[in-house]
Amino acid sequence: MSRTLLCAALIFVALIAVITSLSAENAFVWNLPGGFPAPRVPVDNPMTTAKVELGRYLFYDTRLSANQQQSCASCHQQERAFTDGRARAVGSTGEMHPRNSMSLVNVAYVGVLTWANPTLTQLEKQALVPMFGTEPIELGLSKPGSVLLERLSRDARYRSMFAAAFPDVSQPVTVENVTKALASFERSIISARSPYDRYRTKRDNDAITPAVRRGESLFYSQPFSCFRCHNGFMLGGATDFEGRSAAGEGGFEFHNTGLYNLEGLLSYPSPNTGVYEATRKPEDVGRFRAPTLRNIAVTGPYMHDGSIATLDGVLDHYAAGGRTILEGPLRGVGHENPNKSRIIRGFTLTADQRADFLAFLNALTDEPLLHDPRFSDPWTKH
Repeated sequence: MSRTLLCAALIFVALIAVITSLSAENAFVWNLPGGFPAPRVPVDNPMTTAKVELGRYLFYDTRLSANQQQSCASCHQQERAFTDGRARAVGSTGEMHPRNSMSLVNVAYVGVLTWANPTLTQLEKQALVPMFGTEPIELGLSKPGSVLLERLSRDARYRSMFAAAFPDVSQPVTVENVTKALASFERSIISARSPYDRYRTKRDNDAITPAVRRGESLFYSQPFSCFRCHNGFMLGGATDFEGRSAAGEGGFEFHNTGLYNLEGLLSYPSPNTGVYEATRKPEDVGRFRAPTLRNIAVTGPYMHDGSIATLDGVLDHYAAGGRTILEGPLRGVGHENPNKSRIIRGFTLTADQRADFLAFLNALTDEPLLHDPRFSDPWTKH
């Protein structure tokens, strides 16, 4: 071999080594909790550390709103398990939204996003809704997003971060890449470090109290049947992950819990009519996705419209087999809603059982998650 060919070969080997090293450095490591399967990740948006970090910056950046006053984190606050503490979210124009902000914790495993849209199943597409949606207005950006891209492109930090996250394109600052980075960060918010998790997966018998154990037994018992809607490692519905069929076994379920029973064609108040909004099938009125119960103690108020303030109130609703509203435009006996799930039958709850139920639900709070620097606001450091 000539000296020239030898030098070329050595340079090629060195380049391969550098590329391999950079690729390994950028590889994302899940470090999944015990019992958690691999999340389903789109082929065209693989997880990388650079993309997740870019998404974290974008998630907390107020430049993603038209008035540059709100960010994704305005409605999804870490200390509230990525909810906002409001009954209903408020957009950048001050418009009150019809629904409660859902938690983003473990959203990588959510097969159907939002409360009642069975067609919205991918985080990349969902991110476009708060950015550009008008019914309701959330972040208030205008399509095609030129103003947003101009703002981001002026920031030298972003130019560098986009290039690192999307190294194979010459112009990486695009709306599509913004949504890919946001989705990657949101998928990274995986955690299961609650006392109940330590008890179940770490076999730490001291992690929970006897009251929590009794509450767990009630949760999984037939008279109460909470587990029928809030099941699996997510303690929720519509769970999806790698290796499972895209729609799960038998499809994703939505439930009418008898929260309302108005007179007339629609038993739930518009625009919150559930899956009916997508299907226009009368039997879908009032059917919503069962959210995860993880961190439920810090994500109130509850239900799709935030109309129940406390966990005590939620227990009252299910004990009655549907809520009764005696006066006003929303009056009605929820227990008699014709679309109500047959699972929601009502039950008798003693004071001791109530205390045990609440102890169990409180034991599902992952306190480290609420302060984990991996998911915190990076702009507070600058």
